[in-house]
Amino acid sequence: MIDFVRTPDERFTRLPNYSFEPNYTEVSGLRMHYVDEGPKDADPVLMLHGEPSWSYLYRHMIPVCAAAGHRVVAPDLIGFGKSDKPTRMDDYSYQSHMDWMKGLVDNLGLKNITLVCQDWGALLGLRLATENEALFKAIVVGNGTLPTGKGTMPKAFTIWKNFALYSPWFPISKIIEIGSFKSLSKDEKRAYDAPFPSNKYKVGSRAFPRLVPVSPDDPAAPANRAAWEVLKKWEKPFLTTFSNGDPIMRGADKKMLELIPGTKGLNHITLKGGHFLQEDSGAEFAKAVNDLLAGLPANGRVSENSDLLNAAPN
Repeated sequence: MIDFVRTPDERFTRLPNYSFEPNYTEVSGLRMHYVDEGPKDADPVLMLHGEPSWSYLYRHMIPVCAAAGHRVVAPDLIGFGKSDKPTRMDDYSYQSHMDWMKGLVDNLGLKNITLVCQDWGALLGLRLATENEALFKAIVVGNGTLPTGKGTMPKAFTIWKNFALYSPWFPISKIIEIGSFKSLSKDEKRAYDAPFPSNKYKVGSRAFPRLVPVSPDDPAAPANRAAWEVLKKWEKPFLTTFSNGDPIMRGADKKMLELIPGTKGLNHITLKGGHFLQEDSGAEFAKAVNDLLAGLPANGRVSENSDLLNAAPN
Protein backbone atom coordinates (compact mmCIF):
# COMPACT_ATOMS: atom_id res chain seq x y z
CA MET A 1 0.00 0.00 0.00
CA ILE A 2 1.55 3.29 -1.12
CA ASP A 3 1.16 6.24 1.22
CA PHE A 4 0.39 9.37 -0.75
CA VAL A 5 -0.88 12.93 -0.46
CA ARG A 6 -3.35 14.70 -2.74
CA THR A 7 -3.07 18.43 -3.34
CA PRO A 8 -6.29 20.27 -2.35
CA ASP A 9 -8.32 21.43 -5.36
CA GLU A 10 -8.44 25.02 -4.12
CA ARG A 11 -4.72 25.33 -4.83
CA PHE A 12 -5.54 25.21 -8.54
CA THR A 13 -8.19 27.94 -8.75
CA ARG A 14 -7.79 30.87 -11.17
CA LEU A 15 -4.51 29.79 -12.70
CA PRO A 16 -3.58 31.93 -15.73
CA ASN A 17 -4.21 30.30 -19.11
CA TYR A 18 -5.17 27.01 -17.47
CA SER A 19 -8.94 26.65 -17.53
CA PHE A 20 -8.93 23.09 -18.84
CA GLU A 21 -11.48 20.67 -17.44
CA PRO A 22 -9.80 18.15 -15.10
CA ASN A 23 -9.91 14.44 -15.91
CA TYR A 24 -8.79 11.53 -13.74
CA THR A 25 -7.96 7.86 -14.10
CA GLU A 26 -6.63 5.28 -11.63
CA VAL A 27 -3.23 3.68 -12.13
CA SER A 28 -1.95 1.14 -9.57
CA GLY A 29 -4.29 2.52 -6.93
CA LEU A 30 -3.24 6.14 -7.50
CA ARG A 31 -5.26 8.93 -9.11
CA MET A 32 -3.63 10.42 -12.20
CA HIS A 33 -4.85 13.72 -13.61
CA TYR A 34 -4.79 14.55 -17.31
CA VAL A 35 -5.93 17.33 -19.61
CA ASP A 36 -8.01 16.06 -22.54
CA GLU A 37 -8.80 18.75 -25.13
CA GLY A 38 -9.89 18.69 -28.76
CA PRO A 39 -12.03 16.15 -30.66
CA LYS A 40 -12.22 12.88 -28.75
CA ASP A 41 -12.33 10.86 -31.97
CA ALA A 42 -9.15 12.44 -33.34
CA ASP A 43 -5.73 10.85 -33.07
CA PRO A 44 -4.12 11.84 -29.75
CA VAL A 45 -1.12 14.07 -29.19
CA LEU A 46 0.38 12.90 -25.90
CA MET A 47 2.30 15.74 -24.21
CA LEU A 48 4.60 14.55 -21.43
CA HIS A 49 6.21 17.01 -19.02
CA GLY A 50 9.32 16.54 -16.93
CA GLU A 51 10.71 17.74 -13.62
CA PRO A 52 9.65 19.68 -11.58
CA SER A 53 6.86 20.91 -13.85
CA TRP A 54 3.37 19.58 -14.59
CA SER A 55 0.83 19.85 -17.41
CA TYR A 56 0.69 23.62 -16.78
CA LEU A 57 3.93 23.73 -18.78
CA TYR A 58 1.94 22.92 -21.95
CA ARG A 59 -0.81 25.51 -21.40
CA HIS A 60 0.22 27.56 -24.45
CA MET A 61 0.56 24.49 -26.69
CA ILE A 62 -2.60 22.54 -25.82
CA PRO A 63 -5.07 25.03 -27.38
CA VAL A 64 -2.97 25.45 -30.54
CA CYS A 65 -2.82 21.72 -31.22
CA ALA A 66 -6.46 21.17 -30.23
CA ALA A 67 -7.56 23.98 -32.56
CA ALA A 68 -5.79 22.16 -35.41
CA GLY A 69 -8.15 19.22 -34.86
CA HIS A 70 -6.00 17.01 -32.67
CA ARG A 71 -6.99 15.37 -29.41
CA VAL A 72 -4.44 16.61 -26.88
CA VAL A 73 -3.81 14.49 -23.79
CA ALA A 74 -1.44 16.07 -21.25
CA PRO A 75 -1.13 14.05 -18.03
CA ASP A 76 0.42 15.03 -14.74
CA LEU A 77 2.98 12.38 -13.87
CA ILE A 78 2.42 10.68 -10.54
CA GLY A 79 4.04 12.97 -7.95
CA PHE A 80 3.23 16.11 -9.93
CA GLY A 81 0.39 18.52 -10.68
CA LYS A 82 -3.07 17.33 -9.72
CA SER A 83 -2.00 13.67 -9.62
CA ASP A 84 -1.44 11.79 -6.36
CA LYS A 85 1.99 12.10 -4.76
CA PRO A 86 3.60 9.14 -2.94
CA THR A 87 5.45 10.38 0.12
CA ARG A 88 8.35 7.88 0.18
CA MET A 89 11.21 8.35 -2.27
CA ASP A 90 11.57 4.58 -2.66
CA ASP A 91 8.05 4.46 -4.11
CA TYR A 92 9.41 6.24 -7.18
CA SER A 93 11.39 4.19 -9.68
CA TYR A 94 11.92 4.43 -13.42
CA GLN A 95 9.81 1.30 -13.87
CA SER A 96 6.99 2.51 -11.63
CA HIS A 97 6.70 5.66 -13.74
CA MET A 98 6.67 3.47 -16.87
CA ASP A 99 3.89 1.34 -15.40
CA TRP A 100 1.85 4.40 -14.42
CA MET A 101 2.16 5.90 -17.91
CA LYS A 102 1.26 2.63 -19.61
CA GLY A 103 -1.75 2.46 -17.29
CA LEU A 104 -2.94 5.84 -18.57
CA VAL A 105 -2.53 4.82 -22.21
CA ASP A 106 -4.38 1.55 -21.60
CA ASN A 107 -7.18 3.16 -19.58
CA LEU A 108 -7.82 5.77 -22.28
CA GLY A 109 -7.40 3.31 -25.13
CA LEU A 110 -4.95 5.59 -26.91
CA LYS A 111 -3.59 4.58 -30.32
CA ASN A 112 -2.10 6.34 -33.35
CA ILE A 113 -0.32 8.50 -30.78
CA THR A 114 1.98 11.40 -31.55
CA LEU A 115 4.37 11.72 -28.62
CA VAL A 116 5.50 15.23 -27.64
CA CYS A 117 8.04 15.15 -24.85
CA GLN A 118 10.69 17.10 -22.95
CA ASP A 119 13.01 16.37 -20.01
CA TRP A 120 11.75 13.30 -18.09
CA GLY A 121 8.82 13.24 -20.49
CA ALA A 122 11.38 11.99 -23.03
CA LEU A 123 12.97 9.44 -20.69
CA LEU A 124 9.52 7.97 -20.12
CA GLY A 125 7.94 8.70 -23.50
CA LEU A 126 10.71 7.25 -25.67
CA ARG A 127 10.63 4.05 -23.65
CA LEU A 128 6.83 3.98 -23.85
CA ALA A 129 6.90 4.41 -27.63
CA THR A 130 9.60 1.84 -28.31
CA GLU A 131 8.01 -0.74 -26.00
CA ASN A 132 4.59 -0.15 -27.61
CA GLU A 133 5.58 0.76 -31.15
CA ALA A 134 2.25 -0.21 -32.72
CA LEU A 135 0.45 2.48 -30.66
CA PHE A 136 2.58 5.39 -31.91
CA LYS A 137 2.67 7.11 -35.30
CA ALA A 138 5.15 9.96 -34.69
CA ILE A 139 7.50 11.43 -32.09
CA VAL A 140 8.50 15.04 -31.40
CA VAL A 141 11.29 15.60 -28.86
CA GLY A 142 12.33 18.95 -27.43
CA ASN A 143 15.19 19.06 -24.92
CA GLY A 144 15.04 15.40 -24.01
CA THR A 145 17.03 12.21 -24.40
CA LEU A 146 17.22 8.56 -23.37
CA PRO A 147 20.40 7.90 -21.35
CA THR A 148 21.84 4.39 -21.18
CA GLY A 149 24.45 4.83 -18.46
CA LYS A 150 27.31 5.12 -20.93
CA GLY A 151 29.39 8.24 -21.39
CA THR A 152 29.83 11.20 -19.07
CA MET A 153 26.90 13.20 -17.79
CA PRO A 154 27.09 17.00 -18.09
CA LYS A 155 28.40 18.82 -15.03
CA ALA A 156 25.14 20.77 -14.92
CA PHE A 157 23.24 17.52 -14.36
CA THR A 158 25.47 16.46 -11.46
CA ILE A 159 24.95 19.82 -9.78
CA TRP A 160 21.19 19.56 -10.32
CA LYS A 161 21.06 16.00 -8.96
CA ASN A 162 22.86 16.94 -5.75
CA PHE A 163 20.67 20.02 -5.31
CA ALA A 164 17.46 18.01 -5.75
CA LEU A 165 18.52 15.33 -3.31
CA TYR A 166 20.15 17.35 -0.57
CA SER A 167 19.09 21.00 -0.64
CA PRO A 168 16.60 21.89 2.12
CA TRP A 169 15.35 24.63 -0.22
CA PHE A 170 13.58 23.37 -3.36
CA PRO A 171 11.65 26.30 -4.89
CA ILE A 172 9.65 24.82 -7.76
CA SER A 173 8.66 28.02 -9.57
CA LYS A 174 12.14 29.49 -9.19
CA ILE A 175 13.62 26.37 -10.76
CA ILE A 176 11.29 26.71 -13.75
CA GLU A 177 12.16 30.39 -14.09
CA ILE A 178 15.90 29.75 -13.93
CA GLY A 179 15.47 27.12 -16.66
CA SER A 180 13.64 29.58 -18.94
CA PHE A 181 14.64 32.72 -20.79
CA LYS A 182 11.48 34.56 -19.71
CA SER A 183 10.58 35.86 -16.27
CA LEU A 184 7.47 34.28 -14.81
CA SER A 185 4.64 36.47 -13.59
CA LYS A 186 3.49 36.27 -9.99
CA ASP A 187 0.47 34.20 -11.01
CA GLU A 188 2.58 31.87 -13.17
CA LYS A 189 4.85 31.25 -10.20
CA ARG A 190 1.79 30.54 -8.07
CA ALA A 191 0.65 28.02 -10.68
CA TYR A 192 3.93 26.12 -10.71
CA ASP A 193 4.00 26.08 -6.91
CA ALA A 194 0.32 25.10 -6.62
CA PRO A 195 0.82 21.30 -6.57
CA PHE A 196 3.39 21.50 -3.76
CA PRO A 197 2.02 23.06 -0.54
CA SER A 198 4.89 21.64 1.54
CA ASN A 199 8.02 19.51 1.25
CA LYS A 200 6.14 16.21 1.60
CA TYR A 201 4.47 16.96 -1.74
CA LYS A 202 7.85 17.42 -3.47
CA VAL A 203 9.29 13.92 -3.01
CA GLY A 204 8.53 12.88 -6.58
CA SER A 205 10.20 15.93 -8.07
CA ARG A 206 13.28 15.40 -5.93
CA ALA A 207 13.42 11.68 -6.81
CA PHE A 208 13.78 11.99 -10.58
CA PRO A 209 17.51 12.91 -10.85
CA ARG A 210 18.54 9.83 -8.86
CA LEU A 211 16.63 7.63 -11.34
CA VAL A 212 18.59 8.77 -14.40
CA PRO A 213 20.90 5.92 -15.50
CA VAL A 214 24.46 7.12 -14.96
CA SER A 215 26.25 3.76 -15.20
CA PRO A 216 25.80 0.66 -17.39
CA ASP A 217 24.67 -1.44 -14.43
CA ASP A 218 21.88 0.95 -13.43
CA PRO A 219 18.54 -0.92 -13.11
CA ALA A 220 17.02 1.04 -16.01
CA ALA A 221 20.06 0.89 -18.30
CA PRO A 222 19.31 -2.44 -20.04
CA ALA A 223 15.76 -1.41 -20.93
CA ASN A 224 17.00 1.95 -22.22
CA ARG A 225 19.64 0.26 -24.35
CA ALA A 226 16.94 -2.02 -25.76
CA ALA A 227 14.85 1.07 -26.52
CA TRP A 228 17.73 2.56 -28.48
CA GLU A 229 17.95 -0.60 -30.57
CA VAL A 230 14.32 -0.02 -31.54
CA LEU A 231 14.99 3.67 -32.23
CA LYS A 232 17.84 2.74 -34.58
CA LYS A 233 15.20 1.01 -36.72
CA TRP A 234 12.44 3.59 -36.14
CA GLU A 235 11.22 4.77 -39.55
CA LYS A 236 8.11 6.64 -38.43
CA PRO A 237 8.47 10.46 -38.32
CA PHE A 238 10.79 11.57 -35.52
CA LEU A 239 11.19 15.35 -35.21
CA THR A 240 13.60 17.22 -32.93
CA THR A 241 12.76 20.71 -31.66
CA PHE A 242 15.55 21.50 -29.22
CA SER A 243 16.20 24.98 -27.87
CA ASN A 244 19.36 27.06 -28.15
CA GLY A 245 19.86 27.66 -24.42
CA ASP A 246 19.68 24.36 -22.53
CA PRO A 247 22.96 23.55 -20.71
CA ILE A 248 21.81 20.02 -19.81
CA MET A 249 20.33 18.69 -23.07
CA ARG A 250 22.38 20.72 -25.56
CA GLY A 251 23.64 18.47 -28.36
CA ALA A 252 21.54 15.43 -27.49
CA ASP A 253 19.58 15.86 -30.70
CA LYS A 254 22.72 15.17 -32.77
CA LYS A 255 22.74 11.52 -31.68
CA MET A 256 19.09 11.19 -32.65
CA LEU A 257 19.69 12.72 -36.08
CA GLU A 258 22.59 10.34 -36.66
CA LEU A 259 20.97 7.12 -35.49
CA ILE A 260 17.19 7.30 -36.00
CA PRO A 261 15.99 6.69 -39.58
CA GLY A 262 12.70 8.51 -38.97
CA THR A 263 14.55 11.82 -38.60
CA LYS A 264 15.67 11.83 -42.23
CA GLY A 265 14.29 14.56 -44.45
CA LEU A 266 12.43 16.42 -41.70
CA ASN A 267 12.86 20.09 -40.80
CA HIS A 268 14.46 19.80 -37.37
CA ILE A 269 14.22 23.24 -35.84
CA THR A 270 16.11 25.06 -33.13
CA LEU A 271 13.81 27.13 -30.94
CA LYS A 272 14.70 30.07 -28.73
CA GLY A 273 14.62 29.22 -25.06
CA GLY A 274 16.11 27.55 -22.05
CA HIS A 275 15.49 24.04 -20.75
CA PHE A 276 11.75 24.70 -20.46
CA LEU A 277 11.27 25.68 -24.08
CA GLN A 278 7.48 25.42 -23.72
CA GLU A 279 7.67 28.64 -21.69
CA ASP A 280 9.87 30.48 -24.18
CA SER A 281 8.64 29.16 -27.54
CA GLY A 282 5.38 27.35 -26.81
CA ALA A 283 3.56 28.62 -29.90
CA GLU A 284 6.48 27.73 -32.17
CA PHE A 285 6.81 24.29 -30.56
CA ALA A 286 3.09 23.66 -31.09
CA LYS A 287 3.32 24.85 -34.72
CA ALA A 288 6.12 22.36 -35.37
CA VAL A 289 3.88 19.57 -34.07
CA ASN A 290 0.95 20.73 -36.19
CA ASP A 291 3.11 21.12 -39.29
CA LEU A 292 4.44 17.59 -38.89
CA LEU A 293 0.98 16.12 -38.45
CA ALA A 294 -0.43 18.12 -41.36
CA GLY A 295 1.96 16.25 -43.62
CA LEU A 296 1.03 12.79 -42.36
CA PRO A 297 -1.45 10.74 -44.39
CA ALA A 298 -3.33 7.82 -42.90
CA ASN A 299 -0.28 5.58 -43.17
CA GLY A 300 1.72 7.83 -40.88
CA ARG A 301 4.40 8.79 -43.39
CA VAL A 302 5.23 12.37 -44.33
CA SER A 303 3.56 13.49 -47.54
CA GLU A 304 5.79 14.44 -50.46
CA ASN A 305 4.03 17.81 -50.49
CA SER A 306 4.78 18.54 -46.86
CA ASP A 307 7.00 21.50 -46.04
CA LEU A 308 8.69 19.24 -43.53
CA LEU A 309 10.03 16.93 -46.23
CA ASN A 310 13.46 17.60 -47.69
CA ALA A 311 13.85 20.79 -45.67
CA ALA A 312 17.35 21.51 -44.50
CA PRO A 313 17.81 20.79 -40.78
CA ASN A 314 19.00 23.67 -38.62
